[in-house]
Amino acid sequence: MTTIWVYLATSPLLGLLLTLTVYIGASSLYRRTGGFPLAQPVLLSVAAIATLLELAHIPYPTYFEGAQFVHFLLGPATVALAVPLFQNVARIRRAAPSIAAGLLCGAITATVSAIAIGRAFGASDVVLRSLAPKSVTAPIAMGISEKVGGLPSLTAALVILTGITGAMLFPLVFEWTRIGDWRARGLGVGTAAHGIGTARALMLDGTAGAFSSLAMGLNAFVSSVLVPPLLYLMLGR
Repeated sequence: MTTIWVYLATSPLLGLLLTLTVYIGASSLYRRTGGFPLAQPVLLSVAAIATLLELAHIPYPTYFEGAQFVHFLLGPATVALAVPLFQNVARIRRAAPSIAAGLLCGAITATVSAIAIGRAFGASDVVLRSLAPKSVTAPIAMGISEKVGGLPSLTAALVILTGITGAMLFPLVFEWTRIGDWRARGLGVGTAAHGIGTARALMLDGTAGAFSSLAMGLNAFVSSVLVPPLLYLMLGR
């Protein structure tokens, strides 16, 4: 066993094997708990992998040499979101005015609330600028952050945290607020929790997944336009 571990610890197979094993285990636990919010697979997987890497003293670059094969699949997976969109294109057209209004309100609320809460807790200017695009999908959020004077690496972490939190809590939030329309649910979670929230929405309902996919994509465009002027209005520079 020692010989096998020494080999795996220096092999790209480690990252791939660890990622798949941990995620399968986390998904199984999530199902066994009946979908308990704190057992969300992405949350458990991130925590477990980070802990294992720290305990085993495995550098992140060594882990990512293998994990990059899973990372590569993010591209095809994103393109595949076009399938539920195509299946619901007629419903999306009929709801276009409501989608536009909801998306605009959601994008503004996500940015303004993040800045306001950050200021209330005494966050620095650079943290506020990093926090502002936290509801945008990671690559675009990092680009926005860099342009407005934030830290892209901090923004990436905040985006992931936002997505995990949204995926965990949005079913409960919609139950508490008695919002039962899956179109509204999907639009809300896609706007607030981008890709991770969209993946969760797809697990629950195809219509929610379609509207969440649409919201995730459109919010990236809308927020890239709105975040800079909102930061200027709220921070004064």
